[in-house]
Amino acid sequence: MTIEAKLEELGITLPQAAAPVAAYVPVVVSGGVAYVSGQLPFVNGELVKGRLGESVPLEDGIAAARACGLMILAQLKAALGSLDRVEQVIKLGAFVNSTGEFVDQPRIANGASELMAEVFGDAGKHARSAVGVPVLPLGAAVEVDAIVAIRAD
Repeated sequence: MTIEAKLEELGITLPQAAAPVAAYVPVVVSGGVAYVSGQLPFVNGELVKGRLGESVPLEDGIAAARACGLMILAQLKAALGSLDRVEQVIKLGAFVNSTGEFVDQPRIANGASELMAEVFGDAGKHARSAVGVPVLPLGAAVEVDAIVAIRAD
């Protein structure tokens, strides 16, 4: 089954790949690896803003991380032409805008991690870091980046 068919089966429609908000490119491919810049959570076209442990509930944070994962997939598709070129999701880095008392960053990051496993199966299982930060670009609640092994054209 192609990844496009898998997305359809899961009822997932990828968002339009977002343009960079500063001086960088969304994806760099080098030596069979795609490095995806940090992606922000857009839900229904709106950026999910706020801080976990303060103004953003846990479930909304998990959904925001999933939205970051969807944007990672959109960026990969735009850069590679097809998600079927993904060989293995190697690592995700999740940054959670959170208070000093908030300790559920790993649960938030699961929103993106579980998406990768749903879409790619075993090839979506990856190493990961999940860290709390005091602020993210544009006031985003979550940001996720990725390192992905890819097949040649």
